[in-house]
Amino acid sequence: QVQLVESGGGSVQPGGSLRLSCADSGIIFSFSTMNWYRQAPGKQRELVASITRSGTTNYTDSVKGRFTISRDNAKSTVYLQMNSLRPEDTAVYYCNADNTWGTYWGQGTQVTVSS
Repeated sequence: QVQLVESGGGSVQPGGSLRLSCADSGIIFSFSTMNWYRQAPGKQRELVASITRSGTTNYTDSVKGRFTISRDNAKSTVYLQMNSLRPEDTAVYYCNADNTWGTYWGQGTQVTVSS
């Protein structure tokens, strides 16, 4: 059974940093493109960042230069380093694994940016 477990969310002031982690307890990690999505209240879920099996990364424009996605295949873990956080980054952040067998989601972790 695939299980993605996020951690690292919390509350931070504008300009602060957080690092999200997502660990895969199954065997799919090394076969998957790993993604971070977020969903703010009243808005659609959006793709924030992705990293392929080979390490190619992509970011939505609003986080470029501030967020960094990385993966540790030995630990089956993907990270999202978030710097210079803004109030508009406030959302529930979801880890996602996408591969030929399907797409899998974590339970989400809340990130709140407020003064």
